[in-house]
Amino acid sequence: MALHFIVPTCSDVGEGELLTLTGAEAKHASVVRRVRVGESVTIGDGSGVWLEGAVEDVSAAQVTVRVTARAMQEQPQSRIVLAQALAKGDRDELAVQAACELGADEIIPWQAARSVSRWEGPKAAKGRERWATIVREAAKQAHRAWVPAVAEVNSTAQLAARAGTHRMLVLDPSAQTPLTSIRPDDRDILLVVGPEGGVSPEELSRFTDAGAELVRLGDTVLRTSTAGPAAIAVLSAALGRW
Repeated sequence: MALHFIVPTCSDVGEGELLTLTGAEAKHASVVRRVRVGESVTIGDGSGVWLEGAVEDVSAAQVTVRVTARAMQEQPQSRIVLAQALAKGDRDELAVQAACELGADEIIPWQAARSVSRWEGPKAAKGRERWATIVREAAKQAHRAWVPAVAEVNSTAQLAARAGTHRMLVLDPSAQTPLTSIRPDDRDILLVVGPEGGVSPEELSRFTDAGAELVRLGDTVLRTSTAGPAAIAVLSAALGRW
């Protein structure tokens, strides 16, 4: 499969034109991946533009590509939005990375009651920036035309308010409804995943009062780093993406 690169400024480049990779993408292409003249690559702007091309020149500072085809990929009708609770260590980052590779269309950091990690003050901006970098690299690895947006950290109240515009599914090991029984409609799906300690009873009540549905993944209890990606795989199949 051709190497894929993300260049936000490529949206106006047409078939037959030259596109130059510079900065980090050029270094990644020439030094890390060692692209060669004549090699086929794909390039996207992260917002649906999809370019195919052939490398014409390579140096340490820049890589020049001749665009051979251009297309525009639309976003899916029903988007999958992952509300991932902040977790200790790097478990939330592992969840975000895998979720993006598996098809999440937006990521919402959630400051849950049982989250050990706290995003407050300057740490909130730094944490969001870190997640955005992880998402971008995961999208590039997965050859995605759309790079998922990373929202500002949400409180439980802010997250519950989204139930008015999304179909909210909250993962809860004690729920009676299996996720595999869910039949998607035309609404965007908001998948809520708690931290290592789980979603508190108060939060579950807040979400269900707002219209959320509690669902479970089988009879086992998964870590926060694997629950979201596993659920997204199930939803991707239900939506016909896979």
